[in-house]
Amino acid sequence: MPGSAAFQPFLEELEAAADPVRAEGMAAYHKAERRYLGLSNPQVNDMTKAWRQNLTVDQRIAVADGLWQTNIFEARLAAAKLLTQARIKPDDGVWRLIASWVPDFDSWAIADHACMAGQRRLLADPTRLDEVETWTRSDLMWTRRAALVITLPWTKQNHPKPEDLARRDRILGWAASYVPDRDWFIQKAIAWWLRELSKHDAERVRAFLAEHGAAMKPFARKEAGKYLPPV
Repeated sequence: MPGSAAFQPFLEELEAAADPVRAEGMAAYHKAERRYLGLSNPQVNDMTKAWRQNLTVDQRIAVADGLWQTNIFEARLAAAKLLTQARIKPDDGVWRLIASWVPDFDSWAIADHACMAGQRRLLADPTRLDEVETWTRSDLMWTRRAALVITLPWTKQNHPKPEDLARRDRILGWAASYVPDRDWFIQKAIAWWLRELSKHDAERVRAFLAEHGAAMKPFARKEAGKYLPPV
């Protein structure tokens, strides 16, 4: 448990809304061994939105750190949501905390919420992609997966600048290096990146699938091409 008690009132607010029956179902669904309170995503959203309005950036970092360390499902979601904001200045401490969480990832829901917070920080400073690239060589599947989830903003630009096209190609290179990995979550992450990119840059997705599609798992190949317009 963290040494600082800054997070304690916020944890108590989460616990006060607990639903033990719903918590049992969530534990069975998510499967990761941790405590679940049974809160809905909108409930956590509403709480953290109110918290953000009354905390400085440094206070949010301290509270998020404490909540994360509890290893309670909703507390980790709340920690990520506390730091999910487009404009945060300065944001070095926010990025460092989010990056420090990556080795702890063990479920898609927590990982994806943390990555959503990280996406904003990458867009604010794309040089952080150099650090994200080191995740692609991790022994941990969830860390490798995070490199694609956290970079999803580069799939969504309709009119990317030349430097963003270069970043898009860089990340596609990471995805290509993952193709031989047969883990379902890795294949799903490749497909997710390509599927989202196909809405804005169909030609790059077609080129990727032409070169690597045969080596992808069939479900991933199908998912990647789901929104490709007919040629």
